[in-house]
Amino acid sequence: MICSRQTPSYSVAAAFAVAGGALALSGCASAGGESGADPAVHSRDVQLKVVPYGEVDWGALNPARGAAGPGAADLWGDRTADGATGFLVRFAEGFSSPPHIHNTTYRGVVIEGLVHNDDPDAAESWMPPGSYWTQPAGEVHITSAKGDGRVAYIEIQTGPYLVMPPEQATDNGERAINVHAGNLVWLDASTSRQISVPQSIAPEDGPRIAFLWGDPRDDQPAGVMVALPADGTATLSVASGDLRAVVIRGDADVHAPGGVIHEGLGSGSFVGASGESGLEVKWSTTSPTWLYVRTSGPVRVSMN
Repeated sequence: MICSRQTPSYSVAAAFAVAGGALALSGCASAGGESGADPAVHSRDVQLKVVPYGEVDWGALNPARGAAGPGAADLWGDRTADGATGFLVRFAEGFSSPPHIHNTTYRGVVIEGLVHNDDPDAAESWMPPGSYWTQPAGEVHITSAKGDGRVAYIEIQTGPYLVMPPEQATDNGERAINVHAGNLVWLDASTSRQISVPQSIAPEDGPRIAFLWGDPRDDQPAGVMVALPADGTATLSVASGDLRAVVIRGDADVHAPGGVIHEGLGSGSFVGASGESGLEVKWSTTSPTWLYVRTSGPVRVSMN
């Protein structure tokens, strides 16, 4: 049960309850107060994980290159094993890889600095924070980075994540996509049923959503970008499956009904929730904030 602020990086179990079709955290009277679950309400254990950027555990992205290559830090999953994984990559200033391929398709979102990811002979096209790209398995490419920070979030559907020589290139039918942050297509409450705002807030002043990959209408994994306005409170919710969010830009607090459970989550921080039933995570912002959000099924964004 989450009833008080936790340590900076943690994974805790909380009892969530569904009552009258709405999801609620049961048992917390106040932050740090006593808890007592209502015996008439059926509750389920839900795992909640919060990883501030300053607490991530960095290792080598490519063990063969060690410290000479980019750093990497798993946020969820295990990139060296089977299954889906989300992890951070941190590049050195001026980094540029040799031509190479990967055994698995990956998706990336720029968090800090500028990233170029393309064919070895392509003209430089630098993507700023908030930009999104996909890299098909087996396709020869290079990756370069420059500017402040030089951090990206990378996501794979199947692991392990391997770096392989270009001589092993294959064509799996997928094609690479580079989407500059300025070319994202944003929808607000007037154009998307997945966003709701009070009547006192104009749709254009509320949250916005940009669909990146997957079909948001089914129960399969999909990724979206969610933009939250400054000095507001919003709730992200899903009917089932996992909800995973990475702060791409801005600064946000994460709440439970008993109070704030973590303040000041900046770029590169992670919040994940998983369970058998519906999930919701409440955010408040001090600046305009972008979140990359991965869910199974439609994500709902409600302005409080």
